[in-house]
Amino acid sequence: MFELSFIQVIAQAAPQPGAGFAQFIPILLLFAGMWFLIIAPQRKRQKQHDKMITELQSGDDVVTSGGIYGTITNVKDDRFILRIADNTKIEISRSSIGSKLSNGES
Repeated sequence: MFELSFIQVIAQAAPQPGAGFAQFIPILLLFAGMWFLIIAPQRKRQKQHDKMITELQSGDDVVTSGGIYGTITNVKDDRFILRIADNTKIEISRSSIGSKLSNGES
């Protein structure tokens, strides 16, 4: 009688065919949910920001990611020159522009 129950235990512990893929379904669903809720919207915002950076030109009012308000006076290949006060200009990289201000915001 002990031998029969031991064989039944071994048979139940053996892997079931096709059960391996079923274990990955929750992981795949979790990844798909993260993609649609987190990754895709972030990529969309990044594309909009990159487009805004490429369209900036002299005379545009901007805010840097550090919170400095200024007006672009010169556009170079990899940076902008901002006028932040009378007789005060700074050079910043393109990636440090946070947002462009509309006409009524400055």
